[in-house]
Amino acid sequence: MQVFPGVEAVTDELVLEVPSSRDPSDVAALVERAGARAVVSHPCTEQAPVDQPSRYVEAARTILGQPARFPEVVAALFDAEAETGVGPAEHDSMEMTVGDVSVQIHREAPFTATEHARGTTMAGLVSDVLARGKEMFATPGPGRRLGTGTVPDYVATSHGVTAEVEGTAVARAVLADHAAPGCRRLVLEVDPAWRRRGIGSRLLLEAARAAARPGDEELVLVTSADNRAVLPMVLGSGLRGRIRMSGDELSVRVPLRDTGSHASLSGR
Repeated sequence: MQVFPGVEAVTDELVLEVPSSRDPSDVAALVERAGARAVVSHPCTEQAPVDQPSRYVEAARTILGQPARFPEVVAALFDAEAETGVGPAEHDSMEMTVGDVSVQIHREAPFTATEHARGTTMAGLVSDVLARGKEMFATPGPGRRLGTGTVPDYVATSHGVTAEVEGTAVARAVLADHAAPGCRRLVLEVDPAWRRRGIGSRLLLEAARAAARPGDEELVLVTSADNRAVLPMVLGSGLRGRIRMSGDELSVRVPLRDTGSHASLSGR
């Protein structure tokens, strides 16, 4: 049991063991009959009964060692849920800011003021760690050579941008169909042998510029929730972005109004 004090009410979080045949709504009704109000009942992870201070210490230790895992770690820490079967309006969201990147998680149960404060503190920890190692997320400039001594050529096409080395594509960012009016989907792939070199960040930046030219307002990239390259990629691009966790998926939304005007790439 955890108690989260508020201004006008107190939120109690109870972790109960019930038969697998018991429906969450039945559990909620049981607690309401005991006098509780605004009850939300849902299955939780095996980590929920673990001592909460211990969970936060372990989360902090993980983030200190691998700050790029922040979206994944913080979602697990607050038992963020998938949207399955529930409309977004019925979910509560918590937004945390790391640099210029917003990380958003959501779940059916409302986040308490205490949890918002904890989330802000965890995001501040990540920002401090990244500030000490900014070079980790720097995008290679046009003259910066990669570890192999080779500089990729970034080639613009009618549908995206490709990174090529001696005529061979090693990564590509493809502008796909529209997810919604003004919102363009992005498919981004980097060959495993060429990852962790800033190529993904550069492709994201160039794809955002390409999408802004015909008038799109937002770019959205969807990947798996455990993709640890996403946070460094967005930070390295220098773009403002919003990372949102939803079950097994992680989406990145980048507004295109601030991409600015830059030198054009070679085109085909």
